[in-house]
Amino acid sequence: MHFLDQAKIFIRSGAGGPGAVSFRREKFIEFGGPDGGDGGKGGDVVFEAVAGLNTLIDFRYTQHFRAPRGKGGAGSNRTGAGGDDLVIKVPVGTQVLADDEERSLLADLTEVGQRVVLLKGGMGGRGNASYKSSTNRAPRQHQTGEAGEEMWVWLRLKLLADVGLVGLPNAGKSTFLNSVSNASAKIGDYPFTTLRPQLGVVRHKGREFVVADIPGLIEGAAEGAGIGDRFLGHVERTRLLLHLVDGSAEDPLEGWRIVRDELDSYGAGLTEKSEIIALTKADLLDGKKRGRVVKALEKESGARVFPISAPLEEGMEPLLDAVIERLGSTTENEKLEDAHERPWSPL
Repeated sequence: MHFLDQAKIFIRSGAGGPGAVSFRREKFIEFGGPDGGDGGKGGDVVFEAVAGLNTLIDFRYTQHFRAPRGKGGAGSNRTGAGGDDLVIKVPVGTQVLADDEERSLLADLTEVGQRVVLLKGGMGGRGNASYKSSTNRAPRQHQTGEAGEEMWVWLRLKLLADVGLVGLPNAGKSTFLNSVSNASAKIGDYPFTTLRPQLGVVRHKGREFVVADIPGLIEGAAEGAGIGDRFLGHVERTRLLLHLVDGSAEDPLEGWRIVRDELDSYGAGLTEKSEIIALTKADLLDGKKRGRVVKALEKESGARVFPISAPLEEGMEPLLDAVIERLGSTTENEKLEDAHERPWSPL
């Protein structure tokens, strides 16, 4: 399934049904009064976050959504049936944004079963029975029903994960994800192998947590270079950043600084998130050089650095131990499992 994290769609709520013009006609009742019922209410447009979806690809092919209108009223004071609500199902982590310059946030769906009514259906029109008065015994007025609301909105998916992998291109993020999880991310010995975010579930010592791998960052990513601003949005919701630094690079310390500067420029509290640093491709360094690089990174960052080699599975256990310890109690994967076990209720 292709990954799509942004889509623009048109939505319209249902119009209200028209009120009826009707008069009572029965045997032996020559002049029956008005008995036209009101029209039914139009359907609302509702967004619902559901489990099992992790892409907005369906909205590439279906972009217009219209809720049904209410039914018209009828004689004998019968009110028309209301239009069914249009429920648009989206992945957990989807934001609904207005199609304006500010892209103002309309809804943020972060939990399974969460529902938001974005557009209300129009009210049904009044039938002629409601116009009856002492001076107007046979009214023929009625209302056609309120029009529905409509608008264009943007859907933006920000993945929900416990750990976000960040680093420069070719830092070994996809190799790491494939090594520790059930993911099958494309890997290669060249930059920008990963072109879209990847998710993987890691199981370690009886615990499970979700890892999000975003394409490698480059200088200017926070301003949109390489559409890095969109990619960084996928780690906004993570609880922990796992920063992979390429140990085989000419200057690993400078690589760490570049990514930290981009996180700071992007904002959204990314630099305040807990960070674990791993020096990848450590098997390509001799003992002395590895020690010098680790010591320099630890001095600059003020944190412990874990030298690892994902293909050889060296140094992985202490790194994953540190991740579990930093995450603490419940992870996103465990929350989703709980949501599957419990029947969802709007109350």
